[in-house]
Amino acid sequence: MAKTKPTNVLFVTSEADPFAVTGGMGEVCTALPRALNKAKKTDARVMLPLYEDVAERYKSNMTFVCNITVGLSWRNQYCGLFRMEHEGVVYYFVDNEYYFKRANYYGYYDDAERFAFFSKAALELLPYIDFKPDVLQSNDHLTALVPVYYALEYKNRAGYEKIKNVFTVHNINYQGIYPLIIAGDVFGVSNDDLHVIEHNGTINLVKGALITCDKIVTMSPQYAREIRLPEFSGGLDGVLIEERDKLVGILNGIDVDEYDPQTSQSLFVNYNAQTLESKVKNKLELQRMLSLPEDAEIPVVCMIAHMAAHKGYDLLRKSINKVGPDGNLLDTNIQLIIMGQGDRDVEGYFMHVQNMYDRRVRTIISFNRDLAKKVYAAADMCLIPSRTEPCGLTQMAACRFGAVPIVHATGGLIDSIKDCEKHADGTGFMFEGYDSDVMDKTITRAVSMYYYHRPEWIELQKRCMTYDFSWNKSAKTYDNLYRNLIG
Repeated sequence: MAKTKPTNVLFVTSEADPFAVTGGMGEVCTALPRALNKAKKTDARVMLPLYEDVAERYKSNMTFVCNITVGLSWRNQYCGLFRMEHEGVVYYFVDNEYYFKRANYYGYYDDAERFAFFSKAALELLPYIDFKPDVLQSNDHLTALVPVYYALEYKNRAGYEKIKNVFTVHNINYQGIYPLIIAGDVFGVSNDDLHVIEHNGTINLVKGALITCDKIVTMSPQYAREIRLPEFSGGLDGVLIEERDKLVGILNGIDVDEYDPQTSQSLFVNYNAQTLESKVKNKLELQRMLSLPEDAEIPVVCMIAHMAAHKGYDLLRKSINKVGPDGNLLDTNIQLIIMGQGDRDVEGYFMHVQNMYDRRVRTIISFNRDLAKKVYAAADMCLIPSRTEPCGLTQMAACRFGAVPIVHATGGLIDSIKDCEKHADGTGFMFEGYDSDVMDKTITRAVSMYYYHRPEWIELQKRCMTYDFSWNKSAKTYDNLYRNLIG
């Protein structure tokens, strides 16, 4: 039998772990290609900018490929290309010090120009890499111009024929919205083609990607359904309904080796589902480290999330501010550890809460992955009350460490967690309705099981820790998507 040729897929992304990562997209754009390559049906590679922040130990292992000039509107810019292989994946790094030799990845006045250049460079560099992609997979608004430029300028060029474009929506709320006046000067899009990226009187790069790509992928099936509704779409529900035949949701996985309490070097004490008694030692050590009262019996609830409106901090704030005979959330017998950074108002409020409840609460204004793993390992429960959640990696990581998730019924949380009081194979607690009272009752359900139904609690922790959240199943689904797409 003839061997089937692997499908060649090039991920074009602004982040990939461990070179540049600020959140879930960076993890996905490394873990998914790695899983695809492991299955050997796909040759998946990754292209990203060569940021100043990329560690020297990686830069020293890169091989120079070429340099070219990339035209963007009236500009002609230097573009270098470097290559390296890391953990079974080939990475290509696009070099331009003017755009990428900066202290941060994002947050500059010219981000639109920087990532338009990167998107254009990704296409211009295709003839110079040792790889002819069958599929280009771009990710979120920063590389949304890849399918747009391909449709407008490249699809009929020699050597570019028959490439398919997959556009991944990690979060529909980030759309790349700019004033129409910069379409030609910054993006090089002519007036004749302006309709491709125009939406409601502005430039909307994600809208352009949605209508020019061949397939739209979200990070979970539920999120694919939700973003066609006005309350979840960020104004793009009409476009998504029109393009619904392209839309598919594939649930994310996580790197189960990265989140393995038995081997993680971040933990105070390693453990697994059969040695859960050692998890308690992590609780005591973290309590000591954070100057919380050392108590093996008190349930520790963690919330590890970017401090943004859609992550549910407003519900937690309402719960803490409640007055009345029943008291508020922190009058119950729990310790609360909050970890994240972002909105200054949210940061300030929860630092104030720590000061008010010094023996109950610790607020960590940071996202340090090593410390996050320590928190997961110490926690008994992980609160994830997101208003919207494209997929979420937090609930999966929490499960791996035996921190039972308490989640709002939305997006990928619905696809990945089952309420243990409704399903025999449940892996957490779920509340429906974005309401602080409902959330508090659900936390009470979890705390009650923890205190009064200990055998059931231990079995629940074991189910969480042994549930298969690996990328294996997702990789098979992606592989089928690619093969059906290219025919």
